[in-house]
Amino acid sequence: MKPKKILRVAVPRPLYSLLDYQCSETLTVQQGCRVNVPLGYGTSIGIVVEITDKSEFKRLRKVLSVLDKKPLIEKSALALLYWASRYYHHPVGAVIFNAIPISLRKGKALPMMTLWQINTDTLDTAASLLDRAHKQRQVWEFIKTNIADDWISESQIKTALETQNISSWRNVLRALQKKELIQAKQVEARFIPSVCDNALEDNKTIILTDEQQTILSTLDRFYQDKRIKPVLLHGITGSGKTEIYLRTIKPILKQKQQVLILVPEIGLTPQLFQRFQHYFPHDTVAVTHSALSKSERTLIWQAVKNQHIDILIGTRSAVFAPLPVLGIIIVDEEHDSSFKQQEGFRYHGRDLAVKRAFDLNIPIILGSATPALESLQNVELKRYHYLRLNSRPGTRKRPEVVVYDIRGESLEAGLSSLLLKKVKQHIKAGNQAMLFLNRRGFAPLLYCPSCGWHASCPSCNTNMTYHAGQQKTICHHCYYQQAVKSTCPECHHEGITTQGQGTERIEHVLTSRFPETPVIRIDRDTTNRKDALNNKLKVVNQGKPVILIGTQMLTKGHDFPNLTLVGILDIDQALSSMDYRAQEQLAQQIVQVSGRAGRGEHKGQVLLQTSQPKHPLLTHLLSKGYLNVCQQLLSEREMWNYPPFGFQVLIRTSSIDQIEGLNLLYQLNNELTVECQQIPDISLFGPVASPLEKRANRYRAQLLISSKNRRVLHQTLSNSITKLQHYKKPSDIRWSVDVDPLSML
Repeated sequence: MKPKKILRVAVPRPLYSLLDYQCSETLTVQQGCRVNVPLGYGTSIGIVVEITDKSEFKRLRKVLSVLDKKPLIEKSALALLYWASRYYHHPVGAVIFNAIPISLRKGKALPMMTLWQINTDTLDTAASLLDRAHKQRQVWEFIKTNIADDWISESQIKTALETQNISSWRNVLRALQKKELIQAKQVEARFIPSVCDNALEDNKTIILTDEQQTILSTLDRFYQDKRIKPVLLHGITGSGKTEIYLRTIKPILKQKQQVLILVPEIGLTPQLFQRFQHYFPHDTVAVTHSALSKSERTLIWQAVKNQHIDILIGTRSAVFAPLPVLGIIIVDEEHDSSFKQQEGFRYHGRDLAVKRAFDLNIPIILGSATPALESLQNVELKRYHYLRLNSRPGTRKRPEVVVYDIRGESLEAGLSSLLLKKVKQHIKAGNQAMLFLNRRGFAPLLYCPSCGWHASCPSCNTNMTYHAGQQKTICHHCYYQQAVKSTCPECHHEGITTQGQGTERIEHVLTSRFPETPVIRIDRDTTNRKDALNNKLKVVNQGKPVILIGTQMLTKGHDFPNLTLVGILDIDQALSSMDYRAQEQLAQQIVQVSGRAGRGEHKGQVLLQTSQPKHPLLTHLLSKGYLNVCQQLLSEREMWNYPPFGFQVLIRTSSIDQIEGLNLLYQLNNELTVECQQIPDISLFGPVASPLEKRANRYRAQLLISSKNRRVLHQTLSNSITKLQHYKKPSDIRWSVDVDPLSML
């Protein structure tokens, strides 16, 4: 008797395991295809993860239909997603469906497009049929002239005809088709790549330094290893890491393999796109991120899958892109916390990139001027290779860093007199200046000096930020907004005022101080419209004197040759933070921001304002360098079994009632405490209210589970999830799991 074909299917439900279905022998199906299956009293779209002939269940429901002739997700990517579901303890269907476009999750077919071509059988009759149809003749002549044996897409026709002021072109096409002068066919939609202005045939102007040449030779040697290990490329800011990326992927492209480049911020994608398209004018480069429309992302996803894109640049979710002939992965700014997803499926893009490269045994380069402690520890354990770029090319030197003590000084919106003087000097010399403050808005506090009222969010345990341009206070956690009145809502005093400063207030002060100089603010408020960031960067890249003000969006990747002064404001809060990661993040921030200065011919200068000039982190960082700070932080973390020496999982609850979430975690904690008496490797911390206890009208609590043994930790976590699923609890309670958490908020 022929064995039954059984499909193990992931469905988009909060289930941690696959579902088994019987499949008729008449249905052709492969791993990675979508199927329509019965589920409960209805049906659901599912994705086939495994095909087998065995199941632990005797009676199985049958697959209703197969939706795809070819797999949507190739085998290696599917294996990565299934592994990620188990590692991050997130429902398998939610993880796998997260990797395909939204329209495909709903069961829709792949997007199609119409191609047009001249009907050669009617060439002799065209003249008479178009004798009195002037517009039709124009369109027919255009298609005939531009197309020989190939087909032309509607988007190409649209672009060409609109430049000739021909409107209603779709009606014209239909009329020509009716007369059988042109013919159409439906094909899978094609991605039309963007074209970079002034694309260069080759980047011959940049000559590599001896240091860069040595690194490229070493990389070539690493790539010959039987088991290819990740490479941590530690290059100081401005040392030419991007040039290494360009040269190392060149042979990969010649082998007709694809390249994946991950970046932490959307703001870095336009600059990298231009750089790679300039260097590889004959290869297709594409960018994918959340700011693109759903249809744009679907077209790019489809083009990548069909090998029509050679180089894909994207933010963290691009790690799941369906690259069938992936040859190398590059993670730029690998230390950046933006690679960690903080909601829903809480994965780390860098770590999954390393896992994907390991599974495929392909090279992966992790680049940064400030490597994460986890990456440095992997180097120490010989899991990663380590390469270092110590100098900037040519005559460019590292900027001079000055720590300025602001104690006792009267500041103007957080700006010292020395900093304002330095800005004036550098602008007068024809250079550019940048001020960094990681707080947007006008001021973090709006209050009444008469009665003490302050603008606080009714839905969160936090103050609202005042945005002067919108005349609103906005909660940066739940985005609740309130219009600002001229009088206090409590005592009706007319003198409400602000305390502290954000980027908007700095912009206001500098605009009044330097009326002749463009002041450009770059933060989430000023770059939320399409192309807004790109347009601002174009102004800066012209090289004329400007004053830049920005948040962490400006700290990495950007190259402004005429920027010679960087001012760093308000780091004191980070110096006093209770978060054990705060000092690592602050050191990275200082090095990254400082690295924006002096990348051209003129030497850079950095002025760091603080009321704690003798703080050990600052003195250690500036006197001994970033790596020495990392060594000290690693020794402290080893003492306390903090990552990367210990492993952590954060279980969070949120509920409308303040007590219910805590009670659920107490119940779990009590059971785990009994179990952990037999497992000395496990430590429990909590349950406690989250530091930001109330957010969006929900009360949040958390339980931290820690262990030096990763396997034991994950086994304990699996048991915890099973318990949480079976506890009787109010319907409004939500719970989530964060493996390897970066934030305890």
